[in-house]
Amino acid sequence: MEELLPLLARCTGPDTYQIVLSAPTDPEEAEKRITLIRRGLAWQIERFRNHQAFHENVEQDELIPLLLQLMERFKQLNAWDAEYQYSLKLTKKGKPLFNRQRCLLKPKQQQGHDREKNYLLREGEIVPPLVDMGVFTQEGKVVRSMYDKFRQINRFLELVNDEMDRFPADRPIRIIDFGCGKSYLTFILYYYLVQVRKMDVSITGLDLKAAVIDHCNQAAEKYGYDKLHFELGDINGYTPDGPVDMVITLHACDTATDYALFNAISWNVKLILSVPCCQHEVNAQMHAEHLSLFTRYGLIQERMAALITDSIRANLLTYMGYSTQVVEFIDMAHTPKNILLRARKAKLPESTKRQALEEVRTALEEFHIQPTLYKLLVK
Repeated sequence: MEELLPLLARCTGPDTYQIVLSAPTDPEEAEKRITLIRRGLAWQIERFRNHQAFHENVEQDELIPLLLQLMERFKQLNAWDAEYQYSLKLTKKGKPLFNRQRCLLKPKQQQGHDREKNYLLREGEIVPPLVDMGVFTQEGKVVRSMYDKFRQINRFLELVNDEMDRFPADRPIRIIDFGCGKSYLTFILYYYLVQVRKMDVSITGLDLKAAVIDHCNQAAEKYGYDKLHFELGDINGYTPDGPVDMVITLHACDTATDYALFNAISWNVKLILSVPCCQHEVNAQMHAEHLSLFTRYGLIQERMAALITDSIRANLLTYMGYSTQVVEFIDMAHTPKNILLRARKAKLPESTKRQALEEVRTALEEFHIQPTLYKLLVK
C-alpha cells in the first residue's frame, strides 16, 4: 500500500475540504461509506453503524496514515477542493487508478461581508501562531480553506473580550487552561490579551501528554510569550500556586469537563469558559418512564444526553453563584460540538440558586442519572 502515499498526498492538499471513502472490499462490511470533513486544523470523521452516526476528530498529521489504513477496507476515495475533484480507485488486483478533474459544482465563495467583518484579529496582522497553524500566510492573509477556523478563533476571542473589563487593571490576571492539547487557542488568547490589549496576563496550560507539553513550551519560548507556560498534570487534583481568575476548558472529554468546572468553582474563579465534549456518562445511565420517547432511539438519546448534561452543568454553575449563559461557540454547520458555557461569578438571589438546584434534581429523578458534577458539588 506504500504506493498510495504520494497519491493520497495529492488528494489532501491545504484546500481539500471533504473526503469520502466508499465501495467496501467486503460486501458484508457494516460501514458502507466514511466521510471526512475539514474542521480548521483537524478533520471530523463521520461513520454510520446500525443507522446511527458516530463522529470523531483526527489531526492533520494523522490524516494520511488513517486514509492508508482505511484503503485496506475501501476500494474508492474521492476528495474535493475549491477547484478539483480527486478520485483514487483500487482495481481487483489492488492497482491504484488516480484521476483529477475540475469540479462541476464548486463550493460557495466567501461572501464579502465575511471578509469585511470587524474581527478582533484582522488580516494583515502578522500573528506568528496563526502563521504556524496555517491559518495565515507569511504576509498575514487568511488561507482560503481556513476561514472557518479564522472565524471560530475570533468568536472565541469575542466571548473572552466581553468579560475582560470586569477584571482589575492593577494586578496580573491568572488564567488556567485545562486539557489544553496543542493549545492553538491558548496562544492566540495570550497574543490578543498581552500584545493587542496590553494586559498583564499569566496563562498556564495543563495536559496529560508530555510530548504536547514540551511542544507547547518550546513554541511559547519561540514566540517570546514569557508568561505563558505549560505543565504536565491531571485536571482532577491539580493545585495552583496562587489565586486563579479565569478557567478555560475546551473539549475536555466527558467527565474531565466536570472536574475542570469543579476545580474552577472550588477556586472561586471569576470567569469560566467551557466547551464540553463527548458526554458519554449520562448517555450510559439514562432511562425514563414518562419521557421514554427521548430514550427509545439511540441517536436521539445520544443527543439528548449531551443537551441534558450541559443543561445540568449550567444549572449547577448557577446554583454555585455563577451567572451562566449557554452560547453558540461556532455555527452548527461547522461543528456539532458548538456549545460554550460562559459563567461569571455574581451575587445571585438565593431563590434563583435554589430553583436551579431543584430543576437539576427533577431531571436526575426523571432520567435516573447521577452526573459527576452533581456528585462533586451537592453533598
